[in-house]
Amino acid sequence: MADPVKVALLGCGSVGAEVVRLLHEQSSDLTARIGAPIELVGIAVRRAGRDRGTLPVDPSIFTTDALGLVKRDDVDVVIEVVGGIEPARTWLVEALRAGKSVVTANKALLAEDGASLHDAAVEGGADLYYEAAVAGAIPLLRPLRESLHGDKITRVTGIVNGTTNFILSAMDAKGSGFSEALEEATALGYAEADPTADVEGFDAAAKAAILASLAFHTRVGAENVYREGITEVSAADVASAKAMGCTIKLLCIATRTVDGGISVRVHPAMIPRTHPLAGVNDAFNAVFVEAEAAGQLMFYGRGAGGAPTASAVLGDLVAVARNRLSGSRAASESSYASLPCRPMGEVRTRYHISLDVADRAGVLAAVAGVFAKHDVSIATVNQSGRGDKALLVIVTHSAPDAALAQTVSDLRSLDFVKSITSVLRVEGE
Repeated sequence: MADPVKVALLGCGSVGAEVVRLLHEQSSDLTARIGAPIELVGIAVRRAGRDRGTLPVDPSIFTTDALGLVKRDDVDVVIEVVGGIEPARTWLVEALRAGKSVVTANKALLAEDGASLHDAAVEGGADLYYEAAVAGAIPLLRPLRESLHGDKITRVTGIVNGTTNFILSAMDAKGSGFSEALEEATALGYAEADPTADVEGFDAAAKAAILASLAFHTRVGAENVYREGITEVSAADVASAKAMGCTIKLLCIATRTVDGGISVRVHPAMIPRTHPLAGVNDAFNAVFVEAEAAGQLMFYGRGAGGAPTASAVLGDLVAVARNRLSGSRAASESSYASLPCRPMGEVRTRYHISLDVADRAGVLAAVAGVFAKHDVSIATVNQSGRGDKALLVIVTHSAPDAALAQTVSDLRSLDFVKSITSVLRVEGE
């Protein structure tokens, strides 16, 4: 039996505590799988003296000096589950440059400055694994960077935030409004006290950047991702989607464009109920991958929570520990393609637009004229109600998003358009 692989853990919250528990409970199995025992030699926390209940570790290994812990000569692997940009970036760059392999769940850091981590890993000859950063326990990132490495991925479409998916699922199932569904999600523990990162799409955008980077062999940062949240999605939007045989999901969409670039975006969209992602409800995640040779693949499961995320962390730990024992390392970051990221205005999308209009002669012709002015083709038009309650629902064909946005802007200026009650993109058809 080889000498123990010595591990430093940064963070001991819900995920970190689960990592400690699984390391203890699965100790013999992990030893057999790796070929050496795992020894947890230090845990960095904010408050070392805090009561941690029945956590199966010697209290003496807790420290508040995270940087000092990663610099220790006896540390082989650093696991980081603290989150945030700094000081996590400093800790991990230090570890990687010193040749210590890193396992992280830090999606925000990877999306903000993954380049620094990858460069430090190359400099130190160390492994950088981050399966837990996207979609919890779902094995997704490794298939993208290994299993599908011989294929050409054309599109990745996913539901990667459980909080927003729970909210939209509740709105669809119960007819509730956004605020009511958010309150339910908070009461059940799916939403944080401050849900901004989830409901405004920041969390999903960070994950979209990571997925696009792997899928398209291109460094994609959070700044390259177009983002919209779900706070403006109304019960009326959900009802309108139902009438069309659709449901509304917060999607991350990364695609190759016809001109050789890529587009990466996060926004709510209507998708047909026949689409594989339409049936992904509650707090579950799913990612739909399309590749030239492999065709269509779907990855589904729980995308968050202490235990699922810890499962992904331990999977990465086994991989880096095996590499360390064999004297090898995983393949370096694949960013050779360096494809340009296209702005949202150039991306071709479809819109669903609901207009509250005056019911009088010439209205439909005038509305159609605005669409024609911007070279946007109308797919369907439906009118309901009369008099003061006339409603036009228009679904467009595919057009540049900038043209669609300008069309909506011009519609707002028409005197017979009382309000635009809904603007949603349509995907998956």
